[in-house]
Amino acid sequence: MILIGRFNSPFVRRVAISLHLLEIPFEHQPLSAIKEPDKVRVFNPLGRIPAVKLPDGEVLIDSNVILDHLDQLAGPERALVPPVGPARQRVMGIIGFALGVMEKSLACYIERKLRAEGTLDPGLLDRFVGQARAGLDALEAKAGDGWMCEGRLTQADISSVVALEFLKLSWPDLLAEGSLPRLEALSRRAHDLPAFALTRP
Repeated sequence: MILIGRFNSPFVRRVAISLHLLEIPFEHQPLSAIKEPDKVRVFNPLGRIPAVKLPDGEVLIDSNVILDHLDQLAGPERALVPPVGPARQRVMGIIGFALGVMEKSLACYIERKLRAEGTLDPGLLDRFVGQARAGLDALEAKAGDGWMCEGRLTQADISSVVALEFLKLSWPDLLAEGSLPRLEALSRRAHDLPAFALTRP
């Protein structure tokens, strides 16, 4: 299995962490969709990351699709998203907020760093910032003293930590220190595990 994309993408990183946690061997090709689009399109015609090339040659794109496949490989007892019932609903609900934070944080990065000079829309940027912060506040409210769901590490934790760390990496001055204490504690707990430490951007 080959994972395409750099770990500074939160969508790539959540896949890499999951591969490590599920003990699925993989090769990593850290290609940049921005700097190396032609190389990325060899795997994904859309030029987006992550992509995963399976041992049979098939390529999966989109982190949700890839993670669903990994959970199928792992089986229901080890899957990072519970397969059915209220537990699945709880985990998926948190993932939805985390993905929203990732998407809006990426939109902020594009507006701030990739727009041609003089074309930045301050109103749009403020909207994206507000959405990202609202998502983080929702995750903070759902975090507790341990893992977020089911008394064990799930994709809810992985995605929440990756979302927080991506925003801190891409715009370090945006969040006031100590404003998200439970999420910060969750991040520290997660980064004690090799799967998180090995995938730091």
